[in-house]
Amino acid sequence: MNYLNSQQDFKLVLVNKKIRVVAVSYLNTKPLTYSLESGVMSEELELSFEYPSKLAEKLLNDEADIGLLPVAMIPSLKDAHIISDFCIATNGEVASVCLFSNVPLEEIKTIQLDYQSRTSVALLKVLLKHHWKITPELIPTTPGFEDAFSDNTAALIIGDRALIKRSDSKYIYDLGTAWKEMTGLPFVFAAWVSNKKLSDSFLEKFNKSIENSLLHINDIVASTHFPLYNLDVYYKENIDYILDDQKRKSMDLFLSYLEQIDF
Repeated sequence: MNYLNSQQDFKLVLVNKKIRVVAVSYLNTKPLTYSLESGVMSEELELSFEYPSKLAEKLLNDEADIGLLPVAMIPSLKDAHIISDFCIATNGEVASVCLFSNVPLEEIKTIQLDYQSRTSVALLKVLLKHHWKITPELIPTTPGFEDAFSDNTAALIIGDRALIKRSDSKYIYDLGTAWKEMTGLPFVFAAWVSNKKLSDSFLEKFNKSIENSLLHINDIVASTHFPLYNLDVYYKENIDYILDDQKRKSMDLFLSYLEQIDF
């Protein structure tokens, strides 16, 4: 099944009810939600924030109607509709999804997997098998794990905590860079997905609000205190927000890889 181009006819829902939108609670989401956070569409939707794996649970459990959903979770939805021309992606170095280590890649024996994102964990497993061709032990984590690894144990860390960790890690393996090296394609971490059919008029307005948000990146940089990484570089060079044909191709390829791994 092609999860990216479903043509099924779904019944229109959510008449006279606010649509529940959940976004990722990381810095990289701000350019997509600036207008919504400023009150645009407040009469039509409710906006909340979660880390990626928790966000996916809300969509799966129908506790939200739209989410900035991690791509690996798209096949888990019974009804998945990509509803926007915008996403969170990278066309090379992403900076905030990295494998951090005190030893070179070939000396890593164990990797701690960030509990906050199943897509990044899945991407790491694809890269370990098909790009780096190493087989370290992979272990789940709980909050605080990012401060506890050492020796031959590396850690996959995502989001704002990854940007912070860059300042004190000896080796940094960027997953966006590695995917680009392996495939020649950009990588999409999350896309705006609904778990039900929504009206065309709402979706047009929603998409326009995101487009307008991206015009305010300079305002976001100026108003956000984050001295550990240059947010101007992050928003304009590391993150790519446009969901174009190359990124859709990359999403299809990534989802095909997921059929070969357990994540």
